[in-house]
Amino acid sequence: MINTGDTAFMIICAALVCLMTPGLAFFYGGLVSRKNVLTIMMQSFISMGVVTILWFFIGFSLTFGPDIHGIIGGLKYVCLSGVGMEANPDYGETIPFLSFFSYQQMFAILTPALITGAFADRVNFKSYLVFLIFWSVLIYIPLAHWVWGGGFLQQLGVVDFAGGIVVHASAGLAALASVFFVGKRNIDSKVDTEPHNVTHVALGTALLWFGWFGFNAGGALGANALASTAFINTDIAASTAMVTWLVISWKREKTPSFVGVLTGAVAGLATITPGAGFVKPWAAVIIGLIAGIACYFAVQLRKKLDWDDALDVWGVHGVGGIIGTILLGVFASKEVNGISGLIEGDVYQFGIQLFGTVLASVYAFLVTMLILKVVNKFLPVRVSQEEERLGLDASLHHEEAYHI
Repeated sequence: MINTGDTAFMIICAALVCLMTPGLAFFYGGLVSRKNVLTIMMQSFISMGVVTILWFFIGFSLTFGPDIHGIIGGLKYVCLSGVGMEANPDYGETIPFLSFFSYQQMFAILTPALITGAFADRVNFKSYLVFLIFWSVLIYIPLAHWVWGGGFLQQLGVVDFAGGIVVHASAGLAALASVFFVGKRNIDSKVDTEPHNVTHVALGTALLWFGWFGFNAGGALGANALASTAFINTDIAASTAMVTWLVISWKREKTPSFVGVLTGAVAGLATITPGAGFVKPWAAVIIGLIAGIACYFAVQLRKKLDWDDALDVWGVHGVGGIIGTILLGVFASKEVNGISGLIEGDVYQFGIQLFGTVLASVYAFLVTMLILKVVNKFLPVRVSQEEERLGLDASLHHEEAYHI
């Protein structure tokens, strides 16, 4: 039976997740140079349009339609005609079909937008649009089906409350693949790599943190105790990771960095995501602590290896998503959501979490590389040196963020 409270809760959660994409636009927009701010913000916003249309016609059905050999869903749900728009116990028996549909749609929108921070300042917009479509169809939709839609990983017992594998690991490894394929930026001065507006980064972080409560708590598919657990775990892990990042960076770099604090919070949010509805709050503290340490040093490793992941998508989202999904297999408590982890003696759950994370990460990396190679055969993925020097706002979009 449809419950109005649960329905209202899920509508709010979907709206909160929707807000995260504009939040990401501000977060990334503040981190890039002023000559590329509109381009990277547009890459986030256009995902809201393109992926919504894709999700409406085929995306949802391929993800959550009847399972076909554990690989993909069938085309059962056709929104244009209204087929399949009944309440379905598989997707939450107290909410309407469309509440679940819209909530999941927001995840599909946000995930490919995360990747854009890695190749900031140097990718052609036309090529990005093609990449956006193919990445959603060939990577996001299959992974979401495997883990959430009845696919083979779900059948094996892999769990992911709100997207450690499906969202963050996939985007992070896709980001790393894009860095290797696209190559390093041609940097004229240090100004080209410094955040042009830290206040925009702060605004973006605030919107992301706020939206993340819907992102994680909505995984409960209702206004219940599990949603409350996911909500508080989200805040605890983010706060712990933020403070941990501050302490480490202050000690090592001799100054308290505001950008570092904000990045640490996002690392904690990404890392708690898969386990938010499976662990107790004390475990969220440990997960946040590990997130702050691991993601900070992942970023330092990236710098040492000279990978030009412009906005550290791999180090924050990729590493955070991977670690969080594995830690779920360590700290999951049967009392919270029926799943036990390694601490409670379930070795299998830990092993299957590790297997699912590695498999999905490798798949996302390899298929992303393949997509970029194919797209580049028809449309140059990278802009020319002159366009990069002028900035993509002016050279591709003929717009300026600031008239001063």
